[in-house]
Amino acid sequence: MSRAEQPSRRTVLAAAVAAAVAGGAGPATAADSVPAPVAAGGGPSARPVDYHSWTTYSQWREGAARGTRPVAGARPGLEMGAPAGTFAYTDPHTGTTAAWEYGTWTSPVHRLAVPATEVIASWNAGTPAGTWLQIELRGTYTDGTDTPWYVMGRWAAGDQDIKRTSVDGQSDGKSTVWTDTFSIDDSASGLRLVSYRLRLTLYRKPGTKLTPKVWRLGAMGSDVPDRFTVPTSTPVHAGELAVPRYSQEIHKGQYPQYDNGGEAWCSPTSSQMIIEYWGHRLTPEQLAWVDPSYADPQVCHAARSTYDYQYTGCGNWPFNAAYAATFKDLQGVVTRLGSLVDLETLIAAGIPAITSQSFLKTELTGAGYGTAGHLMTVIGFTADGDVIANDPASADDAAVRRVYKRSEFETIWLRTKRYNASGKVASGTGGVCYLYFPAHPTPRQRDALAAVGVH
Repeated sequence: MSRAEQPSRRTVLAAAVAAAVAGGAGPATAADSVPAPVAAGGGPSARPVDYHSWTTYSQWREGAARGTRPVAGARPGLEMGAPAGTFAYTDPHTGTTAAWEYGTWTSPVHRLAVPATEVIASWNAGTPAGTWLQIELRGTYTDGTDTPWYVMGRWAAGDQDIKRTSVDGQSDGKSTVWTDTFSIDDSASGLRLVSYRLRLTLYRKPGTKLTPKVWRLGAMGSDVPDRFTVPTSTPVHAGELAVPRYSQEIHKGQYPQYDNGGEAWCSPTSSQMIIEYWGHRLTPEQLAWVDPSYADPQVCHAARSTYDYQYTGCGNWPFNAAYAATFKDLQGVVTRLGSLVDLETLIAAGIPAITSQSFLKTELTGAGYGTAGHLMTVIGFTADGDVIANDPASADDAAVRRVYKRSEFETIWLRTKRYNASGKVASGTGGVCYLYFPAHPTPRQRDALAAVGVH
């Protein structure tokens, strides 16, 4: 996050789109009942969002495989089989060319329940050293034509074999991929994406038996209406989760090769808080590369592990979810939610969430800063319905826990348009949220996730 009102690269890209058209169990202290989600005004939930995923053995078998195979077990997935061929990849960030064996898997067509202006893919996978993967999307428009195959990410858990990266310059004149988000160029035209397929390509060093394994592949399509404000929802649940507190600010100046250091690490800092909430810790061996004089070295590791070498930042949304899912029996998805009641539903089931928002200093009482893009961890709600957030943009770990006014927080998170410090129209995220949860949720957690559209 930029503490000044200076646009991040993501916001510059999103604003360009806006201009063209003018978005197991864990420790918990929450109550046992899970409230049903309602719309921001208090009525039945209207969800202009369709999150769909492939996670089960039967679902993996439904796709078209070349050089890959589904595997059963406690956590079904997809891995390399006999390779379909060999591919020479030149890493644009190192200039190194290397040969890789590969296999592909193409999903069945998913018809969107909500014809979409935006689609964000996310995935959960393990990539041992010597392996990596690529995720692509191809969709069909309401006019019957198809998009090209768009690269939604080239990813590895580590950074020794390839540099994980988004791909710029992808457009067909109707839509564009902005870092991690497929977006219709002119949503006012009425053009929408009505269906899509996802394609996985798994890579490994030739002559080895190494393989990535993918446990979850999905995408969130949405058509959130343009709005500068949203009505405040009626509170239905109070409670607070015991989520660790980490400040990004204490890392200022550390490892500037990763997004200029800790002051920009809101996303990985938030991710690390929730990863540790679910009981996961990095080993001394994993942290051995970090300067031992630095506090909270796991935050440095999270920044390195989420860094997008093309975006030149740690805020790539699916890269953060994928990092979380590298921890044993943890899942991560990127979706959109419809109101703070959705968050209350999750909190009541013991599931914290990471929200993305942008605001002026005057728009969020008590924050003390303005930002063109910032991630926070929502950990609970007060008896009055205000938001309890672990805000990494705090002076130190002790200052991370904040309480923000419900009406202000709901607007800055859910709106799609806003005025920046210069008085110009800029974009908002329209309710983007990262959700990290166990591979085998409890029944209450499954119900809460299903209530917000995640299965």
